[in-house]
Amino acid sequence: MKAVPLLLGLIAFGLSLAGSFQFDDHALFSDPAITSPGGWLEVWSWKQTRPLTWFSFWLSFQLSGADPVPWHALSLMLHLGCAWLTYSTLRRVIPENAAILAACVFAVHPLQAQAVNYVFARATLLMTLFCLLAFRSWLNGKQWHAAGWFFLALLSKEECAAFPLFLGAWEWTRTRRLPAMPLAAMLAVTLAAGARAVWATQAIPGSGSGFTAGIAPLDYFFTQGFQIPRYAALLIWPHPLTVDPDVTVRGALPGLLAWVLVIVATIMLYRRGGEFGFWISAAVLLLLPSSSILPAADLAADRRLYLPMLGFAAALGSALNRAPRAVLAVLLVWTSLSVRQTLLWRSEESLWTEALLHAPGKIRPRIQLARVLPPERGLVLIQQAKKIDPANPLLASEEGRIHLESNRPDLALEAFGQALALEPESARAINNRAVAMAALGQMETARAEWVRALDKDPCLFDARLNLRKAGSPAPPLDSCRFTPDQAKALGL
Repeated sequence: MKAVPLLLGLIAFGLSLAGSFQFDDHALFSDPAITSPGGWLEVWSWKQTRPLTWFSFWLSFQLSGADPVPWHALSLMLHLGCAWLTYSTLRRVIPENAAILAACVFAVHPLQAQAVNYVFARATLLMTLFCLLAFRSWLNGKQWHAAGWFFLALLSKEECAAFPLFLGAWEWTRTRRLPAMPLAAMLAVTLAAGARAVWATQAIPGSGSGFTAGIAPLDYFFTQGFQIPRYAALLIWPHPLTVDPDVTVRGALPGLLAWVLVIVATIMLYRRGGEFGFWISAAVLLLLPSSSILPAADLAADRRLYLPMLGFAAALGSALNRAPRAVLAVLLVWTSLSVRQTLLWRSEESLWTEALLHAPGKIRPRIQLARVLPPERGLVLIQQAKKIDPANPLLASEEGRIHLESNRPDLALEAFGQALALEPESARAINNRAVAMAALGQMETARAEWVRALDKDPCLFDARLNLRKAGSPAPPLDSCRFTPDQAKALGL
């Protein structure tokens, strides 16, 4: 029986080994800190908020390059390790059968699919693994060991910031006392990590989180009041699941009302719901760092449920333990849905086709799908997206890219010109328009534009490479970092 969670987890997500790289996964291979032999030291720089995760990425690349199988194999092993730790930890605090069922829920629930199948989500897996080890040490009375594991979790991903509060709630509920020093140390490290993360998201262009996420903190907060109930509904019936859910920004009044309902329901469950209520409220607490006030570009993401699934799984395991006839049916349904999700994650076309099906009004699924479809089909998607958001410079750039691929440089020049008009200071837009000029034979003008692009962004690899191919010297390098392949292409 103890091996059942691992077996079910392998069935649910084993096909991830045949998966490919998706979305932000590709950005890993253009990061010099990951691809350079000496990058193991660079990943510990002050601006890197998840150095332990980035060190693991560096190690994976040095050992297996861009072969997706070892990367996915590690994600699968980390997930199975988390499922096993869920059982071995919870069996200390809930009945044995309930702990096994909780581990099964953790192992197979479809909401786990994104964290397991998405290589870039390794940070979530590592963070959860170390938090589970911290909880186990805490239960063993080794509170300072727990603090050490938690520190490693923070180095993996900062979203575990509420974990010390969970430990404090656990201890207070059972003993009516708080181990002040270990908890104080953990909270101090959390505050330092949080301050560093906020600073880094501002210092790193395009980080997609914090104050650069493209959404105001209060707007994000009001919207999350609706996402937590949505996550709760997906726990019971996890469909539809999509990489890019159709979530809209909510206003202040409805957002505040939603949060009042969430807070009141959580408090009532904690005070009157017994063990079930404690675990549900613990899950909500663990969810708050990613689903409250600190903005992220994605208004909702399934992988944020991975660590909170510890609480949800404990609650569901205890509930299912009282209805043994329903257990097999529920686990089979969830396992089959996880297999389906894993199959969707095997290719970018299937992943983004599904996302577009469930969010036809969103731009990103159309852009991502257009990049993997034949040019003519991709162009249709981009033109449809431009009707939804005509002022989006990325759509004009994507249209130009497709025209270039289809050997229509005149139309590409027009599209890239639109992108530059919408984003006049963009070095990439200048570079792209210069590429279209060169394809039309306007080489001197193109060279001048590539130089102008490098004036705005001296480290823009594409502009430097284009100048080199055109036989013109690029401006001197400043403090640019390139991958080994990029450096070789530039003759460095």
